[in-house]
Amino acid sequence: MGKIKVLVLRAPGANCDVETAFAFEQAGAESSLLHVNRLVSREKRLSDYQIMVIPGGFTYGDDLGAGKILANELMLKLGEDILAFIEKGGLILGICNGFQVLVKTGILPEPSQLKSQLRVTLTANDSGKFECRWVHLRANQKSPCVFTRDIEGMYLPVAHGEGKFIASYFPEANVALYYADEKGDTSAGYPHNPNGSVGNIAGICDASGRVFALMPHPERHIRGSQHPQWPRQGAQKYGDGFQIFLNAVKWARQL
Repeated sequence: MGKIKVLVLRAPGANCDVETAFAFEQAGAESSLLHVNRLVSREKRLSDYQIMVIPGGFTYGDDLGAGKILANELMLKLGEDILAFIEKGGLILGICNGFQVLVKTGILPEPSQLKSQLRVTLTANDSGKFECRWVHLRANQKSPCVFTRDIEGMYLPVAHGEGKFIASYFPEANVALYYADEKGDTSAGYPHNPNGSVGNIAGICDASGRVFALMPHPERHIRGSQHPQWPRQGAQKYGDGFQIFLNAVKWARQL
């Protein structure tokens, strides 16, 4: 099998696409930066890829709420293509704005809920301000998430104004990542939980573990020298976020 092909979706306002494509390339994949209109026009087809990523940013200016316009566009114009992609074993990753998009389409928490009434959402941070900081994370060892395998904890940056995850009920198995303090306490409050998310939830996945989204930015910590304290602590070869991309590429090679 040749290189795994990764589609990094572009739309007006996306601004983390290049870094995300680079992270997958460092993990051994072949990345394509592709504007959503090229999929809608059928110039390119989602079925030609093994992994699709919706990166961070502020698509369409978040004018109707974070990720809402792109979510509507995907749901109405590409919904059937996305469901077919998932059913054939494809992986989907949403980062920050991508997380917001995936929950507002209904693809998360379960792809079968596409176009149905939303059970979960992401809304304004409790602090009432844009939160930009590094946070500690703990992976849920009971989660089926493909992307977080063999990961116990991570230290990654967040940068969002609408990152508070809310749900009337959410199964623990669908939680992939929790916000935590430096000791791993997943009940720690603000600022360790930067947005007030219910249950300190930082990332979720579907039941298959192949559709995953998180608010922190793993593509911003793939090298040890990206750690804010590397001059004092010494730089590791890889940053904490790199394993997410390695895991995705490794899994996709099985398809």
